[in-house]
Amino acid sequence: MFSGAAAVSQSQILRLWKSFSAAGLLIGALFFAASLTPTLLPRTFVTQGVLSGFSFAAGYGLGVFGRWLAHYLELPEPKDRTLLIMKLVAAVACVSITVAFLWRASAWQNSIRELMGLESVDTAHPLEVGLIAALTFALLLVLARLFQLTFLFTSRRLNRFVPRRVSYVVGIAIAVALFWSVINGVLFKFALHAADSSFQAFDELIEPERQQPTDPSKTGSAASLIEWDELGRAGREFIATGPTGKDLQSFLGTDALEPIRVYVGLRSAETAEARAKLAVEELKRAGGFERSVLIVVMPTGTGWIDPAAMDTVEYLHAGDVASIAMQYSYLTSWLSLLVEPGYGADAARALFAEVYAHWTRLPKESRPRLYLHGLSLGALSSEQSAELFEVIGDPYHGALWSGPPFPSRIWRAVTDDRVSGSPAWLPRFRDGSYVRFTSQQNALALPGAHWGPMRIVYLQYASDPVTFFDYRSLYRNPEWMIAPRGPDVSSELRWYPVVTLLQLTLDMAMATTAPIGYGHVYAPAHYIDAWIEVTDLQGWRAEQIARLKHHFERQQ
Repeated sequence: MFSGAAAVSQSQILRLWKSFSAAGLLIGALFFAASLTPTLLPRTFVTQGVLSGFSFAAGYGLGVFGRWLAHYLELPEPKDRTLLIMKLVAAVACVSITVAFLWRASAWQNSIRELMGLESVDTAHPLEVGLIAALTFALLLVLARLFQLTFLFTSRRLNRFVPRRVSYVVGIAIAVALFWSVINGVLFKFALHAADSSFQAFDELIEPERQQPTDPSKTGSAASLIEWDELGRAGREFIATGPTGKDLQSFLGTDALEPIRVYVGLRSAETAEARAKLAVEELKRAGGFERSVLIVVMPTGTGWIDPAAMDTVEYLHAGDVASIAMQYSYLTSWLSLLVEPGYGADAARALFAEVYAHWTRLPKESRPRLYLHGLSLGALSSEQSAELFEVIGDPYHGALWSGPPFPSRIWRAVTDDRVSGSPAWLPRFRDGSYVRFTSQQNALALPGAHWGPMRIVYLQYASDPVTFFDYRSLYRNPEWMIAPRGPDVSSELRWYPVVTLLQLTLDMAMATTAPIGYGHVYAPAHYIDAWIEVTDLQGWRAEQIARLKHHFERQQ
């Protein structure tokens, strides 16, 4: 009885082994090994395991496709014994390559961690990585074989009525449609509904430390046109935090004003146009158009505004700053970009149009200098606030856009048209009179360059995958990898077809887990240099700027 069971078991194992593709195993192992090399951000063993599992599956899928193509082209196939030997050789090669690269994985991760000031790791947890990768690959393999069964079942039924190859094409189309409808129509919608409910509940959460302001000039106060509980969590945070006039006066040692911050939540009005009108009325009520600097801010997808950006500019201008912002979503930026990509642009256009219409009616000699700002998805939306021809007769004064996402139209056009020889991660555009780029090291003082009437600055890090993600890395080496590389990009980084795209996709999902000053987490000190240049701030000595940077570094 036991011998029979053992024979059945051996037979099943042998049949399972025969079902694997030798080419798939070998290419999968190469992809697995490549996935262990560094990209832009450090990884944990969990994220590395998932990435390696997807990479192995991608390589295995290419090997299977190659085998199918050879069969389709009726190329001679090896005999069973030769095929068995090939699989054994592939298996040995897989194990050898995997062990060698796992041994090197910790050094590769440390090559990133050292650049970002993180502690080195002693091990890459090869056992855990291997197990997670195996489980990930197994799950993807089950899904792939389920797809294959669906395709074969359909094509065999169709083969009774149509030619074999026609039945294959139709069978694949039906299987794709079926799987897509399940994934997109059921799983994705369920996940989106769950995320939507979760983010909405989080947005409506009123934290006990966020008390309604008593100052009648503040948005959300009893005198305000906007209800405190309709601001959203991010809006309440924006209004309730930031430096006060007393804070600024204490640090600067001179007279300072209370900064004006206006924010309109997603629930404050039904449409973007109505929210924009409400925001401008609130700004007028608070006296925002009487300040020297007025900033139209587009938040991220959740409605969050980076305090590193707004606190610094308020210190630099001694509180003589008004900022106005409007929420357009409560979903996280990548999810908002996926399911509602036009909302941010629509909101940006509506808000800027209202602000600009009132601003242009004011006397030029007494109105505030007008600027735009946005981080991440906010930068993408802010770029679309207005076309240049709409404001050329009376232009706004400039913009500071940080961490621009890779689809950003103006950023992409300027980067692609950069001066020959300037790196993609820190391009120089023409004579530098309109657009300049900077990163951790201030690169805005271009030799021989003079600003025009409008100053646009992009603050970006070479290690930011949100900015430097590129679908074309599937099949070609990204330009930002070409030397000279950014100071925060590992010298060990190499391009691998398919794998690099998977690595960058994971990096983008983990972009905000980087330490401050790297990845998609922007440091106050770098905003200080950018705001000084954008707003043409005069009168600050180098030691005063260094003192302000140190002040914010202590708060990190």
